[in-house]
Amino acid sequence: MIVKTAKTAGFCPGVKRAVRMVYEQAENPSKEIYTYGPIIHNEQVVEDLEKKGVRVLNSEEEIRVLTGGTVIIRSHGVSKSVYDLIRDKGLELVDATCGFVRRIHEIVWRESGNGCDILIIGNSTHPEVEGIKGWCRKDAYVIETEEEAEKFHYTKKNKLCIVSQTTFNYKKFNKLVEIISEKGYDILVLNTICNATEERQTEARAIAREADAMIVIGGRHSSNTQKLFEICKKECENTYYIQRLKDLDVQSLQSMSCVGITAGASTPNNIIEEVQNNVRNEL
Repeated sequence: MIVKTAKTAGFCPGVKRAVRMVYEQAENPSKEIYTYGPIIHNEQVVEDLEKKGVRVLNSEEEIRVLTGGTVIIRSHGVSKSVYDLIRDKGLELVDATCGFVRRIHEIVWRESGNGCDILIIGNSTHPEVEGIKGWCRKDAYVIETEEEAEKFHYTKKNKLCIVSQTTFNYKKFNKLVEIISEKGYDILVLNTICNATEERQTEARAIAREADAMIVIGGRHSSNTQKLFEICKKECENTYYIQRLKDLDVQSLQSMSCVGITAGASTPNNIIEEVQNNVRNEL
């Protein structure tokens, strides 16, 4: 049996940087360390950091009661109000926001300041999108599906600036922009999907087309992993979404001659290698 593992699988540069920054802070046991939200959508990494004393804050209310310590902004980024609150409280701030996400914050801050309303293509409940909305100085709208794009009705005369969640499906983004463009609004389209996401999706699609079965590894709450699963499922019916090796039924792969493996941007290399080695050794 042939096993093809995507070269782009695993931590992207932004996640590597964020995780490294938290572990560096955790080396100092004399101070309280917090991350605003899980540093990445991977349970194993979050659990390991908890053992090292890193606590997760889940709301601005939890920041308000702090009297000291270091708060680390995760790779997904946060709204401007969170930055302001951390500084107002006199807490140490360590910013691990992904550079691609930070660029979107700068874009929507600038364009909304220039009078544009903002249309974000992405998942409205995802922390990255919530953070982007928090940098918009005018109205912000979010759509995720073709149906939502068809129903979207903009009555204002302002220019509409369109951006995307960094991990959104590249082809789907273009389709939604096409639908909005046909409505005749005055729009400014900026494709803010990160390069690593595009490369990962393209490679996953290519492997899935050749594979008899496809394994996608990543956290259940990982947006980019969910997108990879959707892409692979369209190309390969036998696509499995797992978080770690124990979630995989290896026996279901026994009749396959080619198995592909990819993983989300928050999946550690040791988990990818464990799945890859087990598939090769067991079949």
